[in-house]
Amino acid sequence: MDRTAQLTALRTAPDIAYDPPPDAASAHVRAARVLADNWTGGSTVPARSLYPHQWSWDSAFIAIGLRHVSPLRAQTELETLLGAQWADGRIPHIVFNPSVPLDAYFPSPDFWRSSTAGRAAGAPRTVQTSGIVQPPVHALAAWLVHRADPGLSRARGFLTRVYPRLAAWHRYLLHRRDLGGGGLASVVHPWEQGMDNSPAWDAPLARVTPAAARTFRRADLDHGSPEDRPTDLDYGRYVRLAADYRDGGYADRGGAFAVEDPAFNALLIASEQALARIARELGATGSARQARAERLTAALIERTWDPARGIFLCRDVRGGGLIPERCVSGLIPLLLPTLPRDIADRLVRTAHGPHFGLGGTTRLAPSYDLLGEAFDPHRYWRGPAWFNTGWLLERGLRVHGENERAGALRAALLELAVASGFAEYVDPYTGAACGATGFGWTAALTLDLLHDDTPPAGDAAVAEAGDIEEFKGVKGGDRG
Repeated sequence: MDRTAQLTALRTAPDIAYDPPPDAASAHVRAARVLADNWTGGSTVPARSLYPHQWSWDSAFIAIGLRHVSPLRAQTELETLLGAQWADGRIPHIVFNPSVPLDAYFPSPDFWRSSTAGRAAGAPRTVQTSGIVQPPVHALAAWLVHRADPGLSRARGFLTRVYPRLAAWHRYLLHRRDLGGGGLASVVHPWEQGMDNSPAWDAPLARVTPAAARTFRRADLDHGSPEDRPTDLDYGRYVRLAADYRDGGYADRGGAFAVEDPAFNALLIASEQALARIARELGATGSARQARAERLTAALIERTWDPARGIFLCRDVRGGGLIPERCVSGLIPLLLPTLPRDIADRLVRTAHGPHFGLGGTTRLAPSYDLLGEAFDPHRYWRGPAWFNTGWLLERGLRVHGENERAGALRAALLELAVASGFAEYVDPYTGAACGATGFGWTAALTLDLLHDDTPPAGDAAVAEAGDIEEFKGVKGGDRG
């Protein structure tokens, strides 16, 4: 019997505070094995073939699940990522493994040239990274990881060490990325928001001249069908935006693309709330951070809430105005406990209505409007359902007292994660697997759902604990 299976069999061990119910043991073991297989020695890759490096928001979600198997490894996951932070505070969206061949993933380190092009912004000299960022889930992850084993966390000084880095990360977003002047953080590339190929980007991207196809080679098509991936035209625009940002020294003003995204900012607010809790754990009051979270929530509503459509929309900072596309991003603010009741109720109706069909026509919430012209149930972020957005929505439903709906979503997430082989994403109607299988955050969030039957209403975003003894026998070498 391998070590993971041994641990899940030790149901009477006095040091195990959380353990899955007996009928979930198989799912627990299978999910834990995915994380073991994807572990490199210092971090976890999203998927061995398609994504062979460390990704920023992937690692945050992975740490949230990994805390149930190994709190120490979950801390290490975040510490490795934060070790690649730039001096200006940004956490890069990719930390590259130097042992991986350059042609295994594009854009590769020789495209980003972080140590040279990013010198003025304080890119690290000893590790290669990308120059853009991803959604700020990290402080929320750090707090949950701490709660998994507070004794270990305090003994290692985990929060003491990560708090200044997380505070610098938030300062960067709140000051350097307030490109619209309304208090919200802007993304300067579709890859930063994490929902790379969303139809919400079509209008802003139309202003971007694509890079010539001969100037880059798409490694993603080696592992996925072209019908499921972004088009060559869109990819050319992604490359042009990234190259222009790099050639401008990764300065944050003046780029052709700047969008205020509701999910990105909702996660920033949730992480500000988590930083307030971390500050209190370290002996400060945390009141300034809590007040900032409340101001950001007000700004999010003022700048991105569309009462007519019943959803939060992206704001095009360069083009002006809201982008009239209903995307799952606009449902994610349901995560926020201080969201006004009428807005929360409307979001719940929108999620379960004809545009997303949650719990009715769809198994999981699609990434894009079922009735939208660009909807495609298989194409990357233009319709398929993703497990991280489902996890966020499940928590949001519980935060606002929608426990029955949250329970139904939780059951669907667990069923489809296991049935799909922990797929990267799935067809929202059928649950058929799409993209990579053995995907890191799908497995990690499955573990979290198995261990989290009833998070406390009104505080589910940040207050919970869990601890299972560390599992052994992972494979892979140290990551640079």
